[in-house]
Amino acid sequence: MKSGILYQGPSLIDGAPIVVIATYSDRNPKTGLVVQTYIIRADINPLEASKTGADVSICGDCRHRGIPTADPARKQAKDRTCYVNLGQGVLITYRAFLRGVYPDAQTRDARRAIGRGRMVRVGTYGDPGAVPSDVWDDLLCDAQGWTAYTHRTGWRPELAMQSADNLEQARALWQIGARTFRVIWKGEQIDATREVLCPASKEAGRRTTCAACKLCAGTATRSPRSVAIHAH
Repeated sequence: MKSGILYQGPSLIDGAPIVVIATYSDRNPKTGLVVQTYIIRADINPLEASKTGADVSICGDCRHRGIPTADPARKQAKDRTCYVNLGQGVLITYRAFLRGVYPDAQTRDARRAIGRGRMVRVGTYGDPGAVPSDVWDDLLCDAQGWTAYTHRTGWRPELAMQSADNLEQARALWQIGARTFRVIWKGEQIDATREVLCPASKEAGRRTTCAACKLCAGTATRSPRSVAIHAH
């Protein structure tokens, strides 16, 4: 299987209906060939979910969601800083879901089949903490490797990088044994003793892809370094 619905049910954040859709793609040159997983509202267009604040169901309290707005001239939340372009892959995936394109893959065997022998991106869009853990356990049990990120502090640090919004947050997370993924804004620098610049980023010379690098796998990787990337 190259695609499928991994989960459809209530969000663990607020109980609203969400869906997790997996697609196997190499369209993203940074990530390389990976299983992409989109965590989206099942009942609302992702642009509308952003604009109204309904994306809390799949993003929690992430600061990069922006500010809900009723401005008719805006298509999404005001001051949104998330790097994911909702009008591209996320919207395409949502519309395909409405058309019934994706097969049901909500059994353990089906999830394992999608992840087997492949690199998996846990949460291409959305926070994996909104989804029951067994979904990810099934998907990853036979996978080649994974990347995962969460803004839900303490959620499965053995699997996911803890997203830090500044160096102070990162250091607090390091103190409890977590590895972090931090966006560096203009004028900021990495902590060279604890962080490495994302090797797949433009600023690091795009030396590799996420599929080959595999640094962003929480504490499951042996690397003691956390990862940082310049805002883009």
